[in-house]
Amino acid sequence: MKKFMDEDFLLSTDTAKKLYHEHAKKMPIVDYHCHINPKDIYDDVVYDNLTQVWLGGDHYKWRAMRTNGIEERYITGKDTTAYEKFEKWAETVPKLIGNPLYHWTHLELKRYFDIDDILSPKTCKKIWDTANERLKDLSVRKIIEKSNVKLICTTDDPIDDLHWHKYISEDKGFNVKVLPAFRPDKALNIDKPGFVEYIEKLGDICGIKIKTVDDVKAALASRIEYFVKMGCKAADHALDYIVYRKKDVNLDAALQAALDGKAIDQEKADEYKAELLMFCAAQYKQHKIVMQLHYGTLRNANPVAFAKLGPDSGFDAICGYDKSGVALGALLGALEASDSLPKTIIYSLNPTDNALIDSVIGCFQSHEVPGKIQHGSAWWFNDTKTGMMEHMINLANYSVLPNFIGMLTDSRSFLSYTRHEYFRRILCDLLGKWVENGEYPADMEVLGKTVEDICYNNTIRYFEFTI
Repeated sequence: MKKFMDEDFLLSTDTAKKLYHEHAKKMPIVDYHCHINPKDIYDDVVYDNLTQVWLGGDHYKWRAMRTNGIEERYITGKDTTAYEKFEKWAETVPKLIGNPLYHWTHLELKRYFDIDDILSPKTCKKIWDTANERLKDLSVRKIIEKSNVKLICTTDDPIDDLHWHKYISEDKGFNVKVLPAFRPDKALNIDKPGFVEYIEKLGDICGIKIKTVDDVKAALASRIEYFVKMGCKAADHALDYIVYRKKDVNLDAALQAALDGKAIDQEKADEYKAELLMFCAAQYKQHKIVMQLHYGTLRNANPVAFAKLGPDSGFDAICGYDKSGVALGALLGALEASDSLPKTIIYSLNPTDNALIDSVIGCFQSHEVPGKIQHGSAWWFNDTKTGMMEHMINLANYSVLPNFIGMLTDSRSFLSYTRHEYFRRILCDLLGKWVENGEYPADMEVLGKTVEDICYNNTIRYFEFTI
């Protein structure tokens, strides 16, 4: 029986162990998509306690606690103490067998606090006291540096003035790059609440009275240029499903109706979103920005919980859409036909789309950029051991796995960098099994380079980061 989470955790073959310990382990981290607050990096925040750094804003853990029957007051409530919340998490953890949260929890305890104890109600107080004592000397920047992170891309709204990024870039005492990523969802979501107010703010920032779709485009183009000046190399779009232009709809009329507070039917909303998405894509290609498309999410499935707690609180789910392959192919095809297809990363929250995405991206590759169109890392509900393996197996089956740009955190927590370790161990184990099963030669030079490229080098090359 193997010891729980020893140095060879998840590494089941000698080849896997060699690949991880000699190649993957030493590679730095580039976190090219996350949701952390750049202000916290600039302020070099020191957290008061483990609950604040570990449970605050982590809807992965919130969902697990709710599923374990924990009252909401111990999850997001204001009338319970930090320790009471932590006790409920400690009560939940022993039941998470097979859930990546069990592994992530203990990796984080081990890597950041040198704690090897297993979290449970019995060890709760000891771990709480030990971790909180060590947190006193573990600021945000120290966590980043301890994790061997070289570059971070945050997720930022077009109307953000990016002053925290500016302050960080001017701080000579911090050597990690923190770059903005362009996230224009609110300008595209003509059918979502808050659109009118947002468009007014966007116009004010750009000095434009927005009345037409061309005005929206001019405003977005202006903000893209500003983001580029601030070092932006990535953009991100969260889509309910892939949209593309189907009909010649009067989009100015649809926009004006929305600005007048009138409801927009879904067909017109989708045409508007597709027009703006394609415009942004052309801008991204011009400015050498990588476009990321996230889709397949059922947002705020529980209306009662949404009314009480708002978005991003653990009530989203996986959603499948018919003809997503048709839509994805049509969108990429239209961009290719207009010579406006940028480097693009595609993520679906629905794992049944893996083979679909891997087959579609093969239709739009380029000799100029190996792996120009990427199938993004197993995302959100899929960043499990099984989800990562299935993603990479499909990618290998249908595409060229060594060109893959690897893992990201997609997290709001600074302790989530251990997810890169988790991914790297799973990657090395997968390759090791193929080698020791006689499916690939034991050429450690080629295999070692493949691992190092997927963990780090491909990301630097693909985004054209300078470190």
